[in-house]
Amino acid sequence: MGLPWLGDGSGSHQPPSSSFPLVCGVVVLKDLEVAELRDSDVHVKMLAAPINPADINMIQGTYAILSPLPAVGGNEGVGEVLEVGHRVTALKPGDWVIPAGAGVGTWRTQGVFPEEMLLKVPSDIPVLCAATLSVNPCTAYRMLADFETLAPGDSVIQNAANSGVGQAVIQIAKASGIKTINVVRDRPDLPKLVERLMALGADHVITEEMLRKPEMKDIFKSIPKPRLALNCVGGKSTTEMLRHLHLAATFHRCHTGKGHTGLTRVHGSLSPQSTFIFRDVRLRGFWMTQWKKDHAQDQESLTSMMDALCQLIRRGQLTAPACTEVPLQDYKAALEATMKPFTSSKQILLF
Repeated sequence: MGLPWLGDGSGSHQPPSSSFPLVCGVVVLKDLEVAELRDSDVHVKMLAAPINPADINMIQGTYAILSPLPAVGGNEGVGEVLEVGHRVTALKPGDWVIPAGAGVGTWRTQGVFPEEMLLKVPSDIPVLCAATLSVNPCTAYRMLADFETLAPGDSVIQNAANSGVGQAVIQIAKASGIKTINVVRDRPDLPKLVERLMALGADHVITEEMLRKPEMKDIFKSIPKPRLALNCVGGKSTTEMLRHLHLAATFHRCHTGKGHTGLTRVHGSLSPQSTFIFRDVRLRGFWMTQWKKDHAQDQESLTSMMDALCQLIRRGQLTAPACTEVPLQDYKAALEATMKPFTSSKQILLF
């Protein structure tokens, strides 16, 4: 059983609208035949799989990777190995596995996959942590590690701080002694959100409006100006974050599936050019899927990252994002909740 989306009957990935009724209208719950187990295949029983914004983008036809239709949704999740082909050497029944890349189709109760499409993870970590491990924590880890040499006491500023990536950035940075300034949109339940992010280890949680106020100077009395900015939103938030960066900092455009998918234009032009020219700010982009493709032959980098993240999980320094667990049959409610504005809880399908 799984959740394939069927398109509009033409093979197109472009529904006429991104509204919930039309997205949900092309996703159906149906019985699927489990493929025959071949020599290098692995039979997996899915345990849990999140609904990420990028999954919605794929259904809408706006993501960089599109699967031939009909396709089973879901790019992330954790499953238990039931059976392996006789040429499979790295996995055995009872092992936990997550997708090694995108486009696997995790919204299903069972599936048969080639061994190279799966990555073994320890079964002594919480199932929700394992189910949400391969996208957001990996993205946060790489952005903090790869673009600036950050030392304890340095600071990072990020918007969309309540997103799955943002929550992982807060926790990984905290474990490394790095301070975080976390920007969120104003909302009715703002005090509750601030409390939750502070509990994760955030040093400062501010609204986009606060970025433009003189009181921002007070923050930098106790911590240095950020050497790294993580932008997942665009617009005025981008412009204002740029103003608070350290000389020769890195401004990072990351893809989370939310917001825009490229540089945002403000008042008809790109964010202030003077910041890049006179303050030597560098602009970089990052997409975890591309990183995995680029490092497909570098298993050591992938393994060391996964080991580091699992160690943080075991020590209680990295938890799953705020989650709502949803039985597979209630997938329509989970899709609707994912598409609502100001969503702070990730929908997790349970099988």
